[in-house]
Amino acid sequence: MESLLVSTGVVALAEIGDKTQLLAFILAARFKKPLPIVAGILAATVVNHGLAGALGAWITTTISPGALRWVLGLSFIGMAIWTMIPDEIEEEETKVAQRFGVFGATLVTFFLAEMGDKTQLATVAMAAHYSTPVLVVIGTTLGMLIADVPAVYAGDKLATRIPMRLVHAVASAIFAALGVATLLGAGAGFGF
Repeated sequence: MESLLVSTGVVALAEIGDKTQLLAFILAARFKKPLPIVAGILAATVVNHGLAGALGAWITTTISPGALRWVLGLSFIGMAIWTMIPDEIEEEETKVAQRFGVFGATLVTFFLAEMGDKTQLATVAMAAHYSTPVLVVIGTTLGMLIADVPAVYAGDKLATRIPMRLVHAVASAIFAALGVATLLGAGAGFGF
């Protein structure tokens, strides 16, 4: 259950101000059709984070526990630093909408925007850290929805009221704490 709760909270915080949340704002403002946008976000996240979770689970079978502890600890610390850098959205990611409709555009652009994004890498790391990759994927997917669904429905009005620096600082602190705890041997009972 810890993996579900931590994954949900960390990704929800990390996603605030992330390029995919900005993409949700843009798609909502452009199309004004929240249901296909939310469905596209859900589908893209399940596939993207499902693959990331599978990769994280596979990593635990191929890397020695000692090396895995260092890789994961340093990865979490790297994500803490990355979280403090604001994301920007590229205009090309929104042009796909003209070809595939609202749901298809959201599905494609969110999937591509998440490739190599900090929330995808966090999913890989947490799936490798915890012995329950399915719960991690469910948690990271919930975290994405917690951050992005309000963006779809509230649009720019919500974005101006959220203290982005504070949210990024809290998410960064959580990633840093996970990194330090991992380096110090937290999770040793899980074989790390």
